Amino acid sequence: MSYQFSCNRTYLRYDLCTIDGSTVLDPTTSTFFTMDPTIPVHVEKIRPYPRKYEDYIMGQIKELNLVSGPSSPQCTIRHESPAIVFSAGGYTGNLFHAFNDGLIPLFITASSFYPDGDFIIVVSEFHDWWQSKYAEILKVLSKHPIVALEKDNATHCFPSATLGLIAHGFMAIDPTLIPTSKTLMHFRDLLEKAYTQNPILPSPPLDPKPERRPRLVLTCRGNDVSSRRILNQDEVIQVMKEIGFDVIVFQPNRYTSLSEAYAMLNSSHVMVGVHGAALTHALFLRPRSVFMQVVPIGTEWAADAFYGRIAKGLNVNYLEYKIRVEESSLMEKYGKDNVLLKDPSAVQKKGWPTEIMDIYLKQQNVKLDLVRFRKSLKSAYLMAKKFMHKER
Repeated sequence: MSYQFSCNRTYLRYDLCTIDGSTVLDPTTSTFFTMDPTIPVHVEKIRPYPRKYEDYIMGQIKELNLVSGPSSPQCTIRHESPAIVFSAGGYTGNLFHAFNDGLIPLFITASSFYPDGDFIIVVSEFHDWWQSKYAEILKVLSKHPIVALEKDNATHCFPSATLGLIAHGFMAIDPTLIPTSKTLMHFRDLLEKAYTQNPILPSPPLDPKPERRPRLVLTCRGNDVSSRRILNQDEVIQVMKEIGFDVIVFQPNRYTSLSEAYAMLNSSHVMVGVHGAALTHALFLRPRSVFMQVVPIGTEWAADAFYGRIAKGLNVNYLEYKIRVEESSLMEKYGKDNVLLKDPSAVQKKGWPTEIMDIYLKQQNVKLDLVRFRKSLKSAYLMAKKFMHKER
């Protein structure tokens, strides 16, 4: 039997339902109706969040309904543009997940279905803080006001709708899977448009002299976070200054203005930080600038998949400083010969269970070997000076 909507559930990361004709949304029941008097009632359900493989978080995502049958509610508000429907729940409070599970998949989905940008964002599990924090990006993605399911009682009519978001992998946009061949650089262009009215410009000089120092942003974990901190941070900053950097300490939190963060990083030459969600700000770096990720024990795979991928996608010079056992605070607790430290890949062969993940991500701090780290910083400095030379 033919219905006006269909759902594709074959993808690893997401389900995707498409409504190819007019549909009525009743936000009070989170239901999209299509009417066909010739068929019996048919119902599909979807959790529109692209982490389908993760049962724990998907169990917390609100389920939406698609109903096709002989009747549907009357339309109160009629829209001329189609809808993209997704959840802003799940891990959205984390900056990495807000981009990886939300904004980048939204960009991919819009580019795939509505390349002219004429669509309406419909959000389940809407939060005022979410709209406020990402307002500039959302306004560039769609010119229409957002429809928030939990804040609306009126029925809405759309000419068509897409429920769910397409995801290509961690911080990834695969141009071969998009009709318009978009890449992560195109997403970076969108961020540029969102946060400035001007094209990417060279960073303003700190002084008019040609021997000006490269600007380095040291991204630090907040005071409310007890793990993956640099225990000898003051000494690290001193080494950075000795090498020749002007250092800005950036300690973002959930209230940090992305517009201000963009302005700072878009005018900097180097970003350095320990693996963590704050490194999502690397999306704001300019092509050919420098990004150095400090990689704690046991986070090697995630470091490359989450943030190394950003650098490669944006043509940013990428360096990894992989700490040694002696630089990890875990050595004191478990001993340097423990398999957790000597061979973390062996521990993770059977997966990434919470009890193992918590050891590496929530119990570990780093104390950097200043002699060894200085060598990596010198490499970053040479790359930054080369970048600055091309700015002139």
